[in-house]
Amino acid sequence: MPNSRGIKEVVTAHMERGGAGFVVRHAIGGKIPDCDPFLMLDHAGPMEFGPGEAVGAPDHPHRGFETVSYVVSGSAQHKDSVGNSGVLKEGWVQWMTAGSGIVHSEMPSDEMMAKGGKLEGFQLWVNLPAKDKLVPPRYQDTPAEKIPIVTTDNGNVWVKVIAGESLGAKAVINTHTPMMMLDVHLQPGAKFSQPVPKSFNGFVYVWRGSGYLGAERTSMEMGQVAILDDSDGEVVMEAAANDIVHILLIAGEPINEPIVKSGPFVMNTMEEIQQAFEDYRSGKLGKIDGAENRYAQAEAARNKQKETGKWSKDSAMVDSHN
Repeated sequence: MPNSRGIKEVVTAHMERGGAGFVVRHAIGGKIPDCDPFLMLDHAGPMEFGPGEAVGAPDHPHRGFETVSYVVSGSAQHKDSVGNSGVLKEGWVQWMTAGSGIVHSEMPSDEMMAKGGKLEGFQLWVNLPAKDKLVPPRYQDTPAEKIPIVTTDNGNVWVKVIAGESLGAKAVINTHTPMMMLDVHLQPGAKFSQPVPKSFNGFVYVWRGSGYLGAERTSMEMGQVAILDDSDGEVVMEAAANDIVHILLIAGEPINEPIVKSGPFVMNTMEEIQQAFEDYRSGKLGKIDGAENRYAQAEAARNKQKETGKWSKDSAMVDSHN
């Protein structure tokens, strides 16, 4: 049996209702401020929205890093200040390199607004090294059918290869930073070992079910994140005997540079942050037509949630294994 990568700490992600109207677990960027090169991992949902209740995130800027949006269920429409637009559907991944700066919006699709439905997904923020912080913005919208999915010979383990490589399958998405992002599903009692370079920092986030991690079989359940230590070995995952477990394994080469964060900007110095705000205010990051309508739509959806009683800390969660 291969050596097992150890665990530095296990934390239960802080959970709150986000301004966009859905429950969010802050796996990275909350109790654990970052895991170089990763700045944030948010798990939104799962939640059921009625017609007109889904909110989304109207126009906002970014500079100096990458945002990765992974849609588990539901659908979202995006637009940006350099002319890109499209609909992200179930299973899709959007890898946006904000680079020198962009304004974008992430709103519910027309279908989601009209019919409602279940919404769940993730957003990962990946830092960029200083040499790449001002590269031109780039989108990689990848439909579900183009993202490799591989299984073990016995069929008990299913791996979606969003970034990096697993079980001989390589991701189709290109990354600035050497890294992996794997969505691993294990049937009850199944085990799986994933090689991770010793030089990579990384973490494991359980987003459904329960199981064990590492040679010591550290117990983990939905909403918990484990930070890997720097030992040499594979990441060993195991599902509980009576439970299916879904796990995100995310690891990458650390950048080891100063990080200065302020709102939607991540740079190396405060002077660069101040310049980013100045460039945004002066319009250098561009704008998207129809911003007022998107803000009004988001406010109307929040008001509808309040009317139906969903706008509360104990709003209905869908913590099933469906």
